[in-house]
Amino acid sequence: MPFIESTPLVLALWAVIGYLLGSIPSGIILARVMGLGNLREIGSGNIGATNVLRTGSKKAAALTLLFDAGKAIVAILLARFFAGDDAAQVAALAAFIGHCFPVWLGFKGGKGVATYFGIILVIAPISGLVACAIWLTTAAISRYSSLAALLTAGWTPLVMLYVQEGYAFYLGVTLGGLIYVRHWQNIQRLKRGEETKIGAK
Repeated sequence: MPFIESTPLVLALWAVIGYLLGSIPSGIILARVMGLGNLREIGSGNIGATNVLRTGSKKAAALTLLFDAGKAIVAILLARFFAGDDAAQVAALAAFIGHCFPVWLGFKGGKGVATYFGIILVIAPISGLVACAIWLTTAAISRYSSLAALLTAGWTPLVMLYVQEGYAFYLGVTLGGLIYVRHWQNIQRLKRGEETKIGAK
């Protein structure tokens, strides 16, 4: 049982906490700490793990992936423990928005893929594992991180319904829609055959 009832005020509080945790720019911090330079001036300028990989440091990219997923996981678990599942879903969505639109970077953040996976794996574990399999398979075949993310975001809500994790369906649809919005330029480059493949510097 949660310690606090999920009143509108409590939900708003967890939205703020989720946003602040999600807005921590893991990639930029790790790139600076590890002497890889200003991530905004490397590759696409994105703050996520795919762009960190373009620095040539697989270790930094892996750490960025873990931290970007982890900050959402922390937000969800804390909210669930103190205020229940409704607060956890609010914190999850807020963490995703925080990653994509962090106040510290002028609301110009990442595309949310790692954070998305952190959320889905905790909110809907079975669907999260299937989502990972979809991403890995698509990425291995196509070598396009963006295409893998788009297919994952599109199929995962359907998987949620199929395995009866329907309580998270609406969150899955919302996050999936935001993934598509954040990847709009990638979609255009994929259509033109100009999208950068995984591992390209």
